[in-house]
Amino acid sequence: MSRARQPPLVTGISPNEGIPWTKVTIRGENLGTGPTDLIGLAICGHNCLLTAEWMSSSKIVCRVGQTKNDRGDIIVTTKSGGKGTSTVSFKLLKPERIGILDQSAVWVDEMNHYDMRTDRNKGIPPLSLRPANPLGIDIEKSKFPQKDLEMLFHGMSADFTSENFSAAWYLIENHSTTSFEQLKMAVNNLKKQANKKNEGSLAYVKGGLSTFFEAQDALSAIHQKLEADGTEKVEGSMTQKLENVLNRASNTADTLFQEVLGRKDKADSTRNALNVLQRFKFLFNLPLSIERNIQKGDYDVVINDYEKAKSLFGKTEVQVFKKYYAEVETRIEALRDLLLDKLLETPSTLHDQKRYIRYLSDLHAPGDPAWQCIGAQHQWILQLMHDCKDGIGDLYDWCLSFPGSLHSAMLDLDNDVSSSMLGHLSQTASLKRGSSFQSGQDGTWRCKTPHRVVFVEKLAKLVLSHLPNFWKLWISYANGSLFSETAEKSGQIERIKNVRQRQNDFKKMIQELIHSLVKLTRGALLPFTIKDGDVKQYGGWDGKASLSGQWLTHVVQTVRLTYESLTALEIPNDMLQAIQELILDLRVCCVMVTLQHTAEEIKRLAEKEDWLVDNEGLTSLPCQFEQCIVLSLQALSSVLECKPGEASVFQHPKTQEEVCRLSVSIMQIFIHCLEQLSSKPDADIDTTHLSADVSSPDLFGSVHEDFTLTSEQRLLIVLSNCRYLERHTFLNIAEHFEKHSFQGIEKITQVSMASLKELDQRLFENYIELKADPIVGSLEPGIYAGCFDWKDCLPSTGVRNYLKEALVNIIAVHAEVFTLSKGLVPRVLSRVVEAVSEELSRLMQCVSSFSKHGALQARLEICALRDAVAIYLTPESKSSFKQALEVLPQLSSGADKKLLEELLNKFKSSMYLQLTCFQTSSPTMMKT
Repeated sequence: MSRARQPPLVTGISPNEGIPWTKVTIRGENLGTGPTDLIGLAICGHNCLLTAEWMSSSKIVCRVGQTKNDRGDIIVTTKSGGKGTSTVSFKLLKPERIGILDQSAVWVDEMNHYDMRTDRNKGIPPLSLRPANPLGIDIEKSKFPQKDLEMLFHGMSADFTSENFSAAWYLIENHSTTSFEQLKMAVNNLKKQANKKNEGSLAYVKGGLSTFFEAQDALSAIHQKLEADGTEKVEGSMTQKLENVLNRASNTADTLFQEVLGRKDKADSTRNALNVLQRFKFLFNLPLSIERNIQKGDYDVVINDYEKAKSLFGKTEVQVFKKYYAEVETRIEALRDLLLDKLLETPSTLHDQKRYIRYLSDLHAPGDPAWQCIGAQHQWILQLMHDCKDGIGDLYDWCLSFPGSLHSAMLDLDNDVSSSMLGHLSQTASLKRGSSFQSGQDGTWRCKTPHRVVFVEKLAKLVLSHLPNFWKLWISYANGSLFSETAEKSGQIERIKNVRQRQNDFKKMIQELIHSLVKLTRGALLPFTIKDGDVKQYGGWDGKASLSGQWLTHVVQTVRLTYESLTALEIPNDMLQAIQELILDLRVCCVMVTLQHTAEEIKRLAEKEDWLVDNEGLTSLPCQFEQCIVLSLQALSSVLECKPGEASVFQHPKTQEEVCRLSVSIMQIFIHCLEQLSSKPDADIDTTHLSADVSSPDLFGSVHEDFTLTSEQRLLIVLSNCRYLERHTFLNIAEHFEKHSFQGIEKITQVSMASLKELDQRLFENYIELKADPIVGSLEPGIYAGCFDWKDCLPSTGVRNYLKEALVNIIAVHAEVFTLSKGLVPRVLSRVVEAVSEELSRLMQCVSSFSKHGALQARLEICALRDAVAIYLTPESKSSFKQALEVLPQLSSGADKKLLEELLNKFKSSMYLQLTCFQTSSPTMMKT
């Protein structure tokens, strides 16, 4: 805690004696921390607090009041220090009474002229005496640099009339070469001046004191004699006779000297009139001087002259002075009106506004001109904001009528706005994928700039141009820096009262400007967020094409810069909350629009499918899809980023749900594109090139450049793309969503994966049906060709042709799949083998009985097929082969087993080239 303050201590008072109502200066220590801390001041027992003026903690100025005590202490009482003490006392003198015939020592020194124009703000009375040489010796100016003296005596002054007067500085500056003897003479001069000042008018009174006493004694003796005789009122008495004698003497003197005295009186009157004209020519010339200075714009000179005239003649009773002073007041009133008109003119700079307000405060203009200026500026800015919309609309209507003039019109509209938009477009050039921003001519982007974007740019620039000055004007009004020291001091209490009352009014003005900015922007970009009653005033943009995500991003950056600029002015955050809400709504809208436009671009990806596959059987479509989403998210990165004080775009559950829905929709739209491509008629396919792996054997002739894709081949390519999407693309997109703080990523991934797997399974089943059914359907006719009977058949000589044909067909499927997408070979061949094995098992189970040779033949064909496609066997196909073998009778003799093995080896040897495609498949391929 801070230490308690010491009680006040008065150590000096100047002057230390005087009559009642003498102005005194009290000096001491701990005399209070401010005007409100001073609660008591008594001199000789009289309360002088009413006239006290607190200057500092060591100085108080007041006037001595009427008191009974002729000497007493000076007691100061403060809130912080309590009741104080005094080391000095004040002597109260009784005022002297001067009769109408008594002489009075009065002297007015008119030689020390005081120029109020140059010393207006120094707080010295106009008629104060300022001796040019207080020491009374020759002044010898020194050659010391002024800057060095200012640094040596920091905060002090060489002016002996200043409160911070430094005697050392004065001596160095004016008497640095003066001898010591001359300085001793200067000390004596100062003592003489001090003695004269202390004696004052008492010196004259003391010199004629005996005369006053003699006159008093004579008058008292006459009065006592008359009272004793009792004849002062009797006709014919001595007093009556004396009165008559005096009257006759006066009449005779008047008769003798009437002409002489008349001429003297006339000369005196003329002389007095000339003296008055000469002495007060300042007042008589002031009306014309004021008018001339007003025409020249020298308002400071006019105000200084007016202040001087007011202090000299403001309370005069002389009719001539009253008349001329009234003329001065008339001119000043006209000046007040002129300055007020200039103050309320728009546009005007902040410097001019402050200057005119200071002039009006110095002229004591009625009302509150500063507040009137604030109100006028508020209405003007509002009007400019509403006119901005009409100006943009008229410009674009004219440009539509004269398209060739649009470029120059946009340049004239606002070079700064055009430059900022150009910079923004250069930054977002990579995002313009086939959009309307692309143009083949340099500079024609201005023609494509949406007029609503131009409107928001213009509106933001207008606010940033005028609102800071408007805010600074209020700050200057609130802290009193708009007013001069004299005006502020005289009206400080009233001004503080006005500031408190009008603080809420100004807050409403700022809020109205901010809300107008927000509503005008919402009306142009987010019309669905404003009330129906405000649509007519702030809307009116119906029928216009919606903005793209790139333009909305640009608008978000513009509004953000506006918010940051207003925040830098230290405007309270509660006043700028509406802009924060606007930024959030614009960011949400930008995300939604960008996702919707992305969905539209995804729909058009099917048209860009060129069916050119790489070694993995993939086309460029999955990469185009991923790149499209990544570019859209990159375009949204600045929008999704939370600046200081901003909330997350996804803070509202409805926004999260809508973004999640749009994201799922984008995925499903692409899946639908894949489905469309898989079922597209052959006539609609415009593909004449197909890449193949040169290392793979071409079993059915080389692929020519004019090769046209079949529906089965398109199914394989789409299946390959689906496989890549599931294993790579969708996972990458989920990572990008997570990187940009999207919500509901797990749901997006699950729903998208489910839809993709459903499509993949459906297309896969279609392809298997197209390839496996012919093979399966050829088994039964091939087995029983030539009226073959398992009960009555010749000894087996090898695998029959139907099985070889089935294997060749399986190899053809392998070749087709291997050519387009190696990764799909295990999946497709496994299903084909499952279908063939299942059919073969069914056919074996349908046979009622087998002969010895029939059982050997059946076992040979089943084992030959199983061994040929062993690499593609699955648990289901193995089970089918097992069931088929279990139906057959077991081989009883070793000769049959040996024969079976020889026939199998013979089959494998004869079909070696054809079965190579199965044997060269690596385990890695099985895992994929």
